[in-house]
Amino acid sequence: MFDFLKKLKKTDKKEVGKTATSFPEHGPINQEGKEILLSLKNVDITFGKGDHAVKAVKNASFDIYKGETFSLVGESGSGKTTIGRAVIRVNPCAAGEIQYKGVRISGKIPHSLDREVIRNVQMVFQDPAASLNERATVDYIISEGLYNFHLFENEADRINKVETMIKEVGLLPEHLTRYPHEFSGGQRQRIGLARAMIMEPELVVADEPISALDVSIRAQVLNLLKKFQREREVTYLFIAHDLSIVRFISDRIGVIYKGDIVEIAEAEELFDFPLHPYTRSLISAIPIPDPKLEKNKVLFTYDPSVHDYSKEKPQLVCIGHDHYIFGNSEEIAEYKRIREAGVPLQSITIDEKHGKGDEPVKENDNQATETILETPVHDTGSKWYSIGSFFLPILGLIGWKVFKKIKYFRNYKACKKGTIIGFSVIGALIALFGIALIFALL
Repeated sequence: MFDFLKKLKKTDKKEVGKTATSFPEHGPINQEGKEILLSLKNVDITFGKGDHAVKAVKNASFDIYKGETFSLVGESGSGKTTIGRAVIRVNPCAAGEIQYKGVRISGKIPHSLDREVIRNVQMVFQDPAASLNERATVDYIISEGLYNFHLFENEADRINKVETMIKEVGLLPEHLTRYPHEFSGGQRQRIGLARAMIMEPELVVADEPISALDVSIRAQVLNLLKKFQREREVTYLFIAHDLSIVRFISDRIGVIYKGDIVEIAEAEELFDFPLHPYTRSLISAIPIPDPKLEKNKVLFTYDPSVHDYSKEKPQLVCIGHDHYIFGNSEEIAEYKRIREAGVPLQSITIDEKHGKGDEPVKENDNQATETILETPVHDTGSKWYSIGSFFLPILGLIGWKVFKKIKYFRNYKACKKGTIIGFSVIGALIALFGIALIFALL
């Protein structure tokens, strides 16, 4: 019995020794020489218990390298934010583990390590209004992390750090005495960014930080994020559902569908070769700035029933080119064949029948049918066409025929109207002159 207890104590010491109390200076290096800052290994996240349990994230695995922007994209409810909250230790992992610099940070960890996670991993939330304390001034909101970790020498140093940070995010020192409700949505998001960045974190989880902002403000916030990345070597886990934005700020992109990571690749690789049909559906949903093309765009719809996983369970497999894809062996072989062919895939297609505007235009005796958004830029139907055609009906008649032929229907109708009125007036004047001449001869 005594030997058993001694053996048990030795085992406990070994288990405790596996969990570090602080982080090393650098994380593990992969085969390509990149430092792995954050690593998810077969992570499951479940909500509820028993029959009511819902598995929000299933067997998620990916690495985030130091200094890069790794974006996690997918539709609402796919598990993006769930993973982000698990990284900051809000959501517990049901299985697997999350490692930061090679040290496990999921599950039970020492208090000192927990504080290190808070210090090194910050989060910028989606709703800036809900994530800020409405009863606290901006000065206290930004300084709270400094107070908790005592990251200043004296009050003058704290004030200097806060004022420097508020300027860096594009606000003014006089804003520090105000409350969050006195700011716009974009300004509140800048305050949230300042609160995170003043801690000098190595990893920032940005949970859709621009989805609630206007388009022009989005660009400003994205530029701020990239500025901090350049100046402070910050690493981002950027969570979003808009691939059009993600493409231009990401180094690598992970696509998640109903808790499964279905594809991971570098940004341009993913857009050139979106192998998984769900990725193609997300890309096809990106709006096209041209309203005519957007109207005739054919959406690629993802149908999960195309996969048959009854015999073989799917896995996330690397098919080369640092491109990971989720599928069974048969699907993986097909994905490899498509990728090795090297022909970029077309995810956005335009209906050629309607996209070129070549449909014949029907016309009745009085007017031509116009198609919305198919009117040429210079087809204005200006009143000067009518006035000119009135005084010079011969030229108006020529303009009438020319505009009709090239389908400038507004100009055509203006010339037609002026020409008809002009010839009518000339005809009336000739008739009156003839009648007057007859009476003069009599």
